[in-house]
Amino acid sequence: MNTEALITMLFTQGIVIIFAVYFFYKVLTIKPKQEPDSFSENDDEVERQKDN
Repeated sequence: MNTEALITMLFTQGIVIIFAVYFFYKVLTIKPKQEPDSFSENDDEVERQKDN
């Protein structure tokens, strides 16, 4: 393998590793999104579904 091919291969692998580490870190450190709770949102409802 000549020098240019080796440099290109190492450069490409380095970029892929940097992207993988960055996004893996981003996924692990993201704050959980507050999702609405359908039960607690309906607590103040006066009229509920009527029983059949």
